[in-house]
Amino acid sequence: MLEVNHSTDLPPIPSKRYFTIGEVADLCQLKAHVLRYWEQEFSQLKPVKRTGNRRYYQRQDILLIREIRQLLHVEGFTIPGARQRLAEQGSSHIATFDRQLIKGMIAELRELEQLLTQDE
Repeated sequence: MLEVNHSTDLPPIPSKRYFTIGEVADLCQLKAHVLRYWEQEFSQLKPVKRTGNRRYYQRQDILLIREIRQLLHVEGFTIPGARQRLAEQGSSHIATFDRQLIKGMIAELRELEQLLTQDE
């Protein structure tokens, strides 16, 4: 389960397509250097890199980071243990990512539809 419901101390993820490393750090209550380190340790975590090597995270990246945070900081896993746990749950995470991504897209489309119908 990637939507960390039992960590109510984390803010909700806004409906945006891309997030900067600073925004993700705030949303996950981590430091930016921790996120960069986790990219090296967890092969599943691959933010989009654009000009100037700037990182842009998507919603599924934030969900994965929150899951890693839960495993390491709350459940007490080591990095190798968390890596193994994520590998064991791999295919179910992909399905959850897809569902979350589709839900986010539907919400964005509904917002656009409301904006367009308000102008009429």
